[in-house]
Amino acid sequence: MSALLAPAPAPSRWDRVRAPLLTIGGLGIATLALHLRDPHVDGSWGLCPSAAMGFWCPGCGGLRAVNDLTHGEVVSAASSNLLVVVLMPFAVLALAVWASDRWRGRSRRLPRRVVVVGGYALLAAAGVFGLLRNTPAAPWLAP
Repeated sequence: MSALLAPAPAPSRWDRVRAPLLTIGGLGIATLALHLRDPHVDGSWGLCPSAAMGFWCPGCGGLRAVNDLTHGEVVSAASSNLLVVVLMPFAVLALAVWASDRWRGRSRRLPRRVVVVGGYALLAAAGVFGLLRNTPAAPWLAP
């Protein structure tokens, strides 16, 4: 009976860091691919469905922005997709905190309210950005 109540062994460091390392590695490979194969060339990464329909979604120009950032061209990246350039440091910080916490064996939980409000704020920002880049009010946001 006492064997049923024994605590589970603590996960190894590899078990803790596997998910963040695989995520960061996958993003690194995708970034390297974007660095090596220029998305500024029409059709190099396929056809964008929203651009083919005549409008730019909030993600349009994101591949070009990442390519420009890998070449150190921040202004060009911002002209391709300002939203990606603004959000990139936050994404890198979130990945670094996740990996660091897992390495140290810490578990960080954001309050549900922060996650929900932050998610809605991000969706609203992307919606406004997508709307503005398709109107004459802010043509400079178009890729």
